[in-house]
Amino acid sequence: MALRRISMNKWIAAALWCAAPVLFVAAPAQARQSVSLQSQRDLAIEQQVSAIVAQSRGRIGVAAVDLDGGGQIMINGDMPFPMASTAKVAVAATYLAGVEQGRLRLDQSFPMMVPVSESQDDRGPVAAVRAGEVMTAQSLMELSITRSDNHATDGLIAAVGGIGSVNIWLSRIGISGQHLDHTMATLVRDDGRINPATTIDTRTSSTPRAMASLLAAIDRGGALSPESRAVLLDTMTRTSTGKNRIRSGLPEGVVFAHKTGTLAGVTDDVGIVRLPDGRHLAMAIFVTGPEGHTAHAAMIAQIARVLYDGYSQPLPLSGIETARR
Repeated sequence: MALRRISMNKWIAAALWCAAPVLFVAAPAQARQSVSLQSQRDLAIEQQVSAIVAQSRGRIGVAAVDLDGGGQIMINGDMPFPMASTAKVAVAATYLAGVEQGRLRLDQSFPMMVPVSESQDDRGPVAAVRAGEVMTAQSLMELSITRSDNHATDGLIAAVGGIGSVNIWLSRIGISGQHLDHTMATLVRDDGRINPATTIDTRTSSTPRAMASLLAAIDRGGALSPESRAVLLDTMTRTSTGKNRIRSGLPEGVVFAHKTGTLAGVTDDVGIVRLPDGRHLAMAIFVTGPEGHTAHAAMIAQIARVLYDGYSQPLPLSGIETARR
């Protein structure tokens, strides 16, 4: 089976994610549902993040979930935001689910899907593409995640049976509030037609809560097998895009698996951070507005640092008592 051919170095990297936290025992996903009231720690973190968000002239969504210690914050958590290339996490996961089912293999070869020129009169709802370079699914996934290659992603989308297959997989694992409606070629072709800062377009969108739920399902083992989880998270640790976003807000050397997304007026970054004591923190930050990608990235880095510093501190007993009343 192709998943078993992962190199020893990848397994060592993946072990960083699989290791149990020193001070916390991982509980079943159902047992870690957030309490109805926020703790004092969560409220303090949310207030700091809200102050940063208030500086923007667009729409911003933030979700952060302490996957081991409990606690979360949501800012516009149930508002749809353009996923851009953060949708590639679900695409890769859908392919890996197909490997688990025996329908697909990581060493199986597929072509990249490359856009072709279209006149205005010939444009249909889906951008026209042609088959390009042929490579293994493992290589397509590497390019899709680490370099955000759209042609490779559309190759994977075609391999799993289209965007409908991705949406079926998301629904099957219980993710509500996230879905794909475009291939990457179509998304890029139609970019800029809607102002994301003022208009909520529910197509190829995710709420911050839904993205955090997807990251949690992958990290906690509810969505993929341990082997598939290791492949995906290890690949996400090698993401080369968005170094000035969440990564810039984290201390040097912190283990971080993530995926960025960028469109006109849209700057996204989502991922899982390993905290100093081994807990995992899921973050989803979606930023829209007229300020530009550099300003958006700086805001994302600020938010990420507040989240990292805040959740690096264990939940005080008084906070637990407050949350449970």
